[in-house]
Amino acid sequence: MDVTGVMSPMEATTAAADEPAPPPSSLGSVAATAWGGLSYVARTMGVPRGLRGLAVELAYTAVHLWVYPWGLLDEALRPGGVHAHHRTDPLPPGERSRLVSDLDGSATPVLLVHGIVDNRSIFVHLARVLRRRGHGTVQAVNYSPMTAFTGDIRAAARDLGEHVERLCAASGVDRVHVIGHSLGGLIARYYVQRLGGDDRVDTLVTLGSPHQGSHIAHLLPGTVVPRQLRPGSDLLRELTEPAPGCRTRFLAVWSRMDQLIIPQRNARLEHPDLQATNVRLDHVGHMAMTIDPEVVHLVTCTLAGTRPTRERAAERALDRPAAG
Repeated sequence: MDVTGVMSPMEATTAAADEPAPPPSSLGSVAATAWGGLSYVARTMGVPRGLRGLAVELAYTAVHLWVYPWGLLDEALRPGGVHAHHRTDPLPPGERSRLVSDLDGSATPVLLVHGIVDNRSIFVHLARVLRRRGHGTVQAVNYSPMTAFTGDIRAAARDLGEHVERLCAASGVDRVHVIGHSLGGLIARYYVQRLGGDDRVDTLVTLGSPHQGSHIAHLLPGTVVPRQLRPGSDLLRELTEPAPGCRTRFLAVWSRMDQLIIPQRNARLEHPDLQATNVRLDHVGHMAMTIDPEVVHLVTCTLAGTRPTRERAAERALDRPAAG
């Protein structure tokens, strides 16, 4: 797992050399680009970890399709969470320790926003882990599956803002955390960056979100949302505009094996005014990002304001004086 903080325009323009190039501008380079794409797929999936990641992606997709109908039901808001208890002894150790040691952190609600034609069932595992780690209120919000065909990202972001206001009022808090998968991350980013949502959102985590668009959108019907997801669209250009003073911190997780974000590097969040950190995965598919153990651990550490164990160990190794 590669972690890169995006803090300056120079860092934001750094790209991995082994990623596939954008589509060719002339027919003469089609063959070369196709060969480069095949080579990229072979390097990513033609290794044991890549094959394992592909198997996990296929298996989880099958499971997700099975639980998808259940996720169509809206989730009831239970703002009490762990704070509904007057005693801590019946709570699991994670919830108990967080409630005792970090009352403010456990009181901050976590809102989960799903991706295109999906629903809250994609977050079943992640929501369970977050609750077990002591987050008192974890709620997944559904927007219409038809948003991809009849909706608009800007309108969905306004609806998200209204939901955040209701969640804050019900929970008695001023700020929330948001985790968005795929399109959900882009909707949440538009709310934070363009609609003043940084007043309400403390941390925004995006998992496989097309921050710079995806060429897959060219294969979708030519309605509003697919056009907005195409690289260079008016909405994506709007998100490159200055955002001075944005208070929300961002974590963008992207994967070299993401089959729905083409090119994969377009899931990085690069903006000089945003407090953003990009994390690259090598062998995790688009759907499996919500269940991958490293991703889940990274998300829980980020929301808790702590640093992942692997990152701290690497830093200690750098600080350790050389032998001899």
